[in-house]
Amino acid sequence: MLRRILLVLLLLPLVVIAAGYLWLRSSLPVNEGRLVLPGLAAEVRITRDAQGIPTISAASERDAAFALGVLHAQDRLFQMDLMRRFGAGRLSEWFGPATLRADRFSRTLGLYRLAELQYQQLAPELRVGLDAYAAGVNAYLAQRHALPPEYYLLDATPEPWRPADSLVWGKIIAIQLSGNFRGELLHARLIEQQHLTPEQLAVLYPPYPKDAPVALGDASKWLEGLPLDRIYASLPPIVGPQSASNNWVVDGSHTVSGKPLLANDPHLDYTAPGPWYLARIEAPGLAVAGITSPGVPIVVIGHNARIAWGFTTTGSDVEDLFIERVDPDDAARYLTPDGAQPFATRQEEIRVRGAAPVALTVRATRHGPVISDLGTDYGQPAAGTALALQATWLAADDRSPEALWAVNHAGNWSEFRGAFQRFVAPQQNIVYADVDGNIGFIAPARVPIRARGDGWLPVPGWSGEYDWTGYIPFDQLPQGFNPPSGRFVSANNKIVPDSYPYLLTRNWDLPNRAERINALLDAVPKQSPDSTATMQADTLSLMAKDLLPLMLQAPPASKQAGVAIERLKAWDGRMDRNQAAPLIFAAWLREFTRTVLADKLGAAFDDYWGMHPDVVHLVLTEHTEWCDDRGTQTVESCDVRLAAALERALAQLGEAYGRDINAWRWGKAHEAQFTGLLWSRVPVLGGILGLHLPADGGYDTVNSGATPIRSADHPFADVHGPTLRMIVDLSDIDATQFMIAPGESGNPLSRHYSDLMRPWRDSVYLRLGESPRGTLVLAPP
Repeated sequence: MLRRILLVLLLLPLVVIAAGYLWLRSSLPVNEGRLVLPGLAAEVRITRDAQGIPTISAASERDAAFALGVLHAQDRLFQMDLMRRFGAGRLSEWFGPATLRADRFSRTLGLYRLAELQYQQLAPELRVGLDAYAAGVNAYLAQRHALPPEYYLLDATPEPWRPADSLVWGKIIAIQLSGNFRGELLHARLIEQQHLTPEQLAVLYPPYPKDAPVALGDASKWLEGLPLDRIYASLPPIVGPQSASNNWVVDGSHTVSGKPLLANDPHLDYTAPGPWYLARIEAPGLAVAGITSPGVPIVVIGHNARIAWGFTTTGSDVEDLFIERVDPDDAARYLTPDGAQPFATRQEEIRVRGAAPVALTVRATRHGPVISDLGTDYGQPAAGTALALQATWLAADDRSPEALWAVNHAGNWSEFRGAFQRFVAPQQNIVYADVDGNIGFIAPARVPIRARGDGWLPVPGWSGEYDWTGYIPFDQLPQGFNPPSGRFVSANNKIVPDSYPYLLTRNWDLPNRAERINALLDAVPKQSPDSTATMQADTLSLMAKDLLPLMLQAPPASKQAGVAIERLKAWDGRMDRNQAAPLIFAAWLREFTRTVLADKLGAAFDDYWGMHPDVVHLVLTEHTEWCDDRGTQTVESCDVRLAAALERALAQLGEAYGRDINAWRWGKAHEAQFTGLLWSRVPVLGGILGLHLPADGGYDTVNSGATPIRSADHPFADVHGPTLRMIVDLSDIDATQFMIAPGESGNPLSRHYSDLMRPWRDSVYLRLGESPRGTLVLAPP
């Protein structure tokens, strides 16, 4: 008897664990059979393929939106919940004080309030779709099954979905892709704290004209009292701008099939799950396929039965920081061209898990919310000034979701272009192709026209002389249709000539990827899906081809440095994961950039630090005086600094990867890391569920693989790149090829959580609907 009791006691924990595991597995979607859900008007068929990617067949668009809500909730519920909580400034209800910075930011900008207002202004047919989608999410929540595991870890439950939860995603993506007010703050810090001259700024920001003024004039004294460092530090990491995306389209005269060919690979931070969810949706009047964003009932990038489209970020400057002067006689008012006006105020309360609620008094001026309060105590003006943010995506009449909804239904260029007249933000470079053989390009958005200034620095707000006077007229935004060249290419590069009459931005991304794409198109006069896939996988670094001849002029200071230099001389410039040369080059460039710039930029260096190949080129060619170390008595040459930087870089690599250069590999340091939204922060489990694998590509390659070089631990990790690859041959639009990573599911218990990582890394593609594995019927009661 005693033996039996001991055996039961030993087995009981295993039984409990097994039962718990089986219960958690009920959080995985049911892929076959029949599921009765209230809210449907007719049956919907959902067929999943071998990768878990669904095809929705519905009798109406409303029921299709309902079904997509069910699918998103099945596969990505926790991701959706985090998205809406960030937008609403409610993360701290789950995570405690650790997320107060993000919540204060979202509440100050009023993102969720704007989403609620936006819903009331949208076209009735879109509101019907949003309502149906929310009903689908909530129908899933009402089912009896386990929640995704993250909820049990947090001891939390999801709330019912609301249409505004879907709309706040658009505000978040605008911040992510257009948040260049972070740059304005950094520029102001460099000028005010480091006292950099216009000539020095022209080196740090090469596109800036050397003879253009950068001093703040009368406004400079008002910046002195603002806590610029604390304001900058208060911005959550999501505040952009994030660039690095590619798209191109060629007409039928340049393709094997004789019809246009369109390619797109938008680049974002790598996360697990990823930002996109693939789906194909079929209903009367609608046949659309591509990527959706979990939480949103619209195909963002993809194709319908007649047209295809793809996005890259323009990087336009659609935000300005205004320095507001507080009325010296009444701190509740601020100065305007029409006299003192009261700050608009509202009260916010953030509930904080494990702590007392945090009360905020949020202020706004005629320009927008006061973000300087993020760096101080709310409602306590610093030195008689405040810093307000004006941004197009904070407009109360933003109807951008209508544009994307209309694009899903467009059948030709006229309808496609017309849809974007309602698009506000973020500005995107959009390529287009249709089955009739046409190609097009348009960069729609509201882009401000300024009475004065160029948006590069905070400007006085009290005089009105820097105010926005309107927006670039829609017909004068960058756009084109069936060009003589037979192609459109964009890769965050400059998209307008110098003769363009309006300012889009001063800060274009490097042209390297665009130049490489054009060169590859020139090399293959007749493009095919296979040649396009080869282009998307290209890893040649024009940065390396440009800088290495300048860097290799430095004589080696040691035998190991000589071996490294010989390795670099023989390198072809491709960021291949199986080679050592890319790692040596990246480490050398990182260390040289750090040693040359750190002592000149002071506390702002860490926020400026990046590869900056254009800056390094200027230092090594036209401004060699920057190589002098101000902390020594001697005057150092660039050769001396390069040789020393190489020695330090080799020492760092030796410590991390061993002393044998022959054993070094770019892929060992350059692992694609898909950071879990929650699991990466959980001890032990974070390591078990971590998703990473050696990857190709680099900072400026077409197959991009951007690295966080300011990181002390993993400066060469691959953290930002192509979260989608798409190739559309308009001769057979249903054969469109896609790939996302790391997988379709956000549930770590699913085999589709990470099954696409290796195919993605190896530039393998899939077609939606191939290899069907099961059909689920959603039925009304």
